[in-house]
Amino acid sequence: MTGATRRPDRPDPLDDDLGWMLGIVFRGYVRAAEHALTDFPGGPRGYQLLTAANNGPARNQGAIAEEIGIDRTVLTYLIDDLERPGFVVRRADPADRRNRLIEVTDAGRAAWEQRRSALRQVESHLLGALTPAESATLRSLLQKVACSAQAVDPLRDLCEVVTQAQADPTPAARKTGAAAVRSGRTATPRARRRSPE
Repeated sequence: MTGATRRPDRPDPLDDDLGWMLGIVFRGYVRAAEHALTDFPGGPRGYQLLTAANNGPARNQGAIAEEIGIDRTVLTYLIDDLERPGFVVRRADPADRRNRLIEVTDAGRAAWEQRRSALRQVESHLLGALTPAESATLRSLLQKVACSAQAVDPLRDLCEVVTQAQADPTPAARKTGAAAVRSGRTATPRARRRSPE
């Protein structure tokens, strides 16, 4: 599946490597999404910020930064970028005047809907090998995994995961997904493999 010279009796170990699969899909999505959002203020990150601000009541910068996993300093610049064309406004929080709530404007909603439509086309293209039912199942499963990962925040505990994986080389540890990190499989083979561009 991953190589043109693959032998049927020797399957490519990357074919079931989660990191490799996610990387290929992610890179394909990012390239297409960047094209769809090329002139959007703040690019893909600006779009993510607008998506977060557009869903639910107005929230402060800290809450949005935590939700989308962006440093607060970077978020400030992204809000500035979205404020210039009038997509968002900052307003004082009635409950705490020291806080600023980020509110999406009508122009921001219109811009978000237009770009959301373009990104839906990107997603449809990327998932074109799947049936509609398979695509819906994949989205549902990815949402479950993403929400779980966000709740745990593995980026904060990555060193601990690696340490535990190195300390416990048992087969049970391999089932946790930490084996790929421990063995280095996720970095070395991907670095040697050419991007399918």
